[in-house]
Amino acid sequence: MVKDLSTREALEETVVTRAIIDGFWSDFSKRLDLDVAIAGAGPAGLTAARYLAQENYRVAVFERNLYVGGGMWGGGMLFPKIVIQERAKQILDGLGVKLEQYPGGYYTADSVETVSRCTTATIEAGAKIWIGISVEDVIIREGNRVTGVVINWGAVEAAHLHVDPLAVKSKLVIDATGHGAEVARVVSQKISEANFPTLTGKVIGESCMWSEAGEKEVVDRTCEIFPGLIVAGMAVATVFGSPRMGAIFGGMFLSGRRAADIASFILKSRFKGEE
Repeated sequence: MVKDLSTREALEETVVTRAIIDGFWSDFSKRLDLDVAIAGAGPAGLTAARYLAQENYRVAVFERNLYVGGGMWGGGMLFPKIVIQERAKQILDGLGVKLEQYPGGYYTADSVETVSRCTTATIEAGAKIWIGISVEDVIIREGNRVTGVVINWGAVEAAHLHVDPLAVKSKLVIDATGHGAEVARVVSQKISEANFPTLTGKVIGESCMWSEAGEKEVVDRTCEIFPGLIVAGMAVATVFGSPRMGAIFGGMFLSGRRAADIASFILKSRFKGEE
């Protein structure tokens, strides 16, 4: 027989509900006007968020899944190890990730430790990470410039439900959605091909695996591809047709750092004097 709940027990259940709703609203309402909105909480997105938050910018990361870390969890073919190269070592050293040297100028790291330390450092820097929220569109205003993101629950998107989204204002947006380059794709579909910086005027799609070339290109080509929209991480490879890299992640961290530097420069120059 099911035990009847006492009035006190019933009230305690509503307290739990109210605590969650009040806490969510308090956090969310403070982040409706951002300096930088980042789509995707993989290595590039988390790194960009951390460096920008350390400069006291208002930063939020929107991740459609109920977890962060992108492809790092699976390492290579579900072996929970990732590889980075020498030039990315400083970033992971700064997080306290334990690295094991491997011949040829490479290092290996535990996937779970790397994701955990990246996430903790990003939050401690002051960035907010929202899981289960997808960036499905952008706002373009003010002389043909991205000025915010359109968001919805990831579960709504997965279920293909017709539910209208909400919007968040942001001076800049970083597409760190990985192989999908989803924000860049949306923008490329809605603007003139002449205004999109690829040979085709559209998102090209990544080419076959070539780790060395892909790692270099994903960093070198991290840039503002449309006013207000910066592309980082594997989204760079997809936009520009660069090679995919596999389970080597140094380029992702370096691209995230470069995206943060680009965003910081734009905020200081283009938005000079704005609070």
